[in-house]
Amino acid sequence: MAERATTPIEDYALIGDCETAALVSRDGSVDWLCWPRFDSPACFAALLGAPEHGRWRIAPRDVVPERTHRQYRGDTLVLETVMETAEGGAVALIDFMPPRDGRSDLVRIVRGLRGRVPMRMELVLRFDYGRTVPWVTRNDDADLRAVAGPHQVVLRTDVPTRGENLHTVAEFEVGEGEEAVFVLTHSPSHLPPPEPADPRRQLGETEAFWTDWISACSQCGHWSAAVRRSLLTLKALTYRPTGGIVAAPTTSLPEVLGGSRNWDYRFCWLRDSALLLTALTGAGFLEEAAAWRDWLVRAVAGSPDQVQIMYGVAGERLLTETELPWLPGYAGSRPVRIGNGAAGQLQLDVLGEVIDSLFQALQRGLGRSATGWALARAIMGHLEGAWRQPDHGIWEVRGPPRHFTHSKVMVWVAFDRVVRAVEALSLDAPVERWRRVRDEVHAEVCERGFDPELGAFTQSYGSRSLDASLLQIPLVGFLPADDPRVRGTVAAIERGLVSGGLVQRYDPAATDDGLERQDEGAFLACSFWLVEAMLLDGRGAEARALFERLLALSNDVGLLAEEYDERAGRQVGNFPQAFSHVALVNAALALAGAENPDRSAPPPQQRQG
Repeated sequence: MAERATTPIEDYALIGDCETAALVSRDGSVDWLCWPRFDSPACFAALLGAPEHGRWRIAPRDVVPERTHRQYRGDTLVLETVMETAEGGAVALIDFMPPRDGRSDLVRIVRGLRGRVPMRMELVLRFDYGRTVPWVTRNDDADLRAVAGPHQVVLRTDVPTRGENLHTVAEFEVGEGEEAVFVLTHSPSHLPPPEPADPRRQLGETEAFWTDWISACSQCGHWSAAVRRSLLTLKALTYRPTGGIVAAPTTSLPEVLGGSRNWDYRFCWLRDSALLLTALTGAGFLEEAAAWRDWLVRAVAGSPDQVQIMYGVAGERLLTETELPWLPGYAGSRPVRIGNGAAGQLQLDVLGEVIDSLFQALQRGLGRSATGWALARAIMGHLEGAWRQPDHGIWEVRGPPRHFTHSKVMVWVAFDRVVRAVEALSLDAPVERWRRVRDEVHAEVCERGFDPELGAFTQSYGSRSLDASLLQIPLVGFLPADDPRVRGTVAAIERGLVSGGLVQRYDPAATDDGLERQDEGAFLACSFWLVEAMLLDGRGAEARALFERLLALSNDVGLLAEEYDERAGRQVGNFPQAFSHVALVNAALALAGAENPDRSAPPPQQRQG
C-alpha cells in the first residue's frame, strides 16, 4: 500500500461506541483512536504525525482504488466504504464500534463484492500518543496480544498475520460473497483478554442501537437528513456512563494549517453542552437532556465561584495542558497539546448558557429538579457579585481579560431566565433583586457595548472590533431582531466578518487574543447563527440560501469540523465538532418552525426566550 500525504480533515469519518471514537480515512486507515475513553492516550495517533505513530489500515494491495465511495448504513454509525479497482474488482470495508456491554471492540469486515481483490492489512499499535511500542505475543489460537502499561489490545482474525518491522501485517484475497473479519478489543492489561464475540451479531446489534435511538427524532422539514446525521454525531460524542458530552473526539487539529492554534477538545464544555441540551430537547430527546442535567449538577457541585468552563467526561477538574514534542502535528501544525489551560479561565457567558439551557429544558417538558434549582440559585448568587468582572469571553482568548459584550449579554440571559422561571412556577427566590440586576445589566450593555459611530455592538466595552458572538443578541431575546441596533450589528458583521456567506468569529489582526497574529478559517457555528439572525429579521430566503451553502460544506458523510478555510477549500479545527453540529440543528429547527409554525417545536423567536 502506497503511503499518502496528510489526509484532509474532511476525508475522515467517525465511528464510536458512546465512550470513545475513531476516525477512519477514505483510504481505509484508522488514524485516531483513544482507548478506553475519549480523553485517554491515543493508541492510533497517525492523524497528528506519521503511520509510525499508530494506525490500522486495510485496503487493496499494491494499487490505489480507482473509485472509492462511502456512506453510513442508514441512520447509524456503521461506516461502509466501497473500493473499486481498475481491474474491475470491488470490496466493501465495514467499520463499527459496538455499544459496550462490558467490552470495547473495533470491528472491521472486508466483504467481496465483485471479482477477486488482493488486500493488505497493516496494524501499527503505538500507545501513549504514538510514543510507546507495545510488547506483542500470540496465544494458542493465534490471537495477537499487545500490552503496554495498563493497556492491552487483542487482535482476532482468521486471516494469517505476521510481524514486519514492528508492524503486524496480513496479505489476503477476497472474492465475491467472501468475508475477512478483524476484531480489535481493548481491556485492562491486568485482566485476562475478553472472550471472543460474534462480530456479525455485533453488526446487527450496532445497527439496531443507532436506528432505535434516532427514531425519536422530530421531523425538521427539508433538512431532516442533515439534522439526524448531526444528532447521531452528537450522540456519538456523549460519554454514556455519565452523560457528559465532549466538544470533539480529537486534539490539536489546527485552526490554521501549519499554525499553533491547536487545542485539546476532548472535554465537556458547559457552553457546548448547554447549547446541545437545547438542540436535543428541541428534537425530542429528553432522556439525553436529563442525563446531561444530572452530569452538570455533579460536575459543578461545590462552591459556585469554582465553577469551571469545562470538565472531564466524568466531571474531572484537573485538565493540565501539556505539549507532546514527539508528534509533528497535523500538516506540521505544532505544538500538539493535551489538556486545556482554558479550564481555569473566567468566562461569564457560560453561566448564562447553563441557566438558559435548564430553563429551555423545563419549558420543553424535562420536568422540575430540586437539585437543578438549587444549583441555579447558587449560580445566581455568585453571578450577582461576579458579573462586573472582566473575563476571557466565549473565544477563550489568552490575552488580558476585558468586558466582553457577549459575556454581559449572557449574564442578562441568566437573570432573565431565572426571573421567568420564578414567575412561571412560583419558586422561592429573591426575584425582585434579580429583576433589578437584569435591568442594570441590560442598561449597561446598551450604553457601553454599543458604538453609535459604528451603529453596532462591539466585541468589548470601548473597543471598535466586531465579534460574531453578537449575532446571539436577537437569538437570546436581549433585543428584537428589528431593533435598529441589532440590524446595525448584523449589517456590520456581514460587511466586516463575512466572506462568501461564511462568518469569521472576529478579526485576529484587530483582537489581542494572546496568540501570534494568524488568519483563521470561518467559524461554522457563527455562520449558522447568521442564518437564525436573518430568519428572525424576516430575511427567510437569504437564511435558507445560507443554510444550504453551509450544508454543502459538510463532507460526504455529513460531518463538520470547527472551521472552514475558504482559500484552501478545507475544513480545519477539531473534527467532528459538536458546536458546529449543534448550531446546524438549532438553525434547521428554526427554519422548520418558520415554515410550519404549527409543528411541535417552538418558532425561532421563542426558541431561547
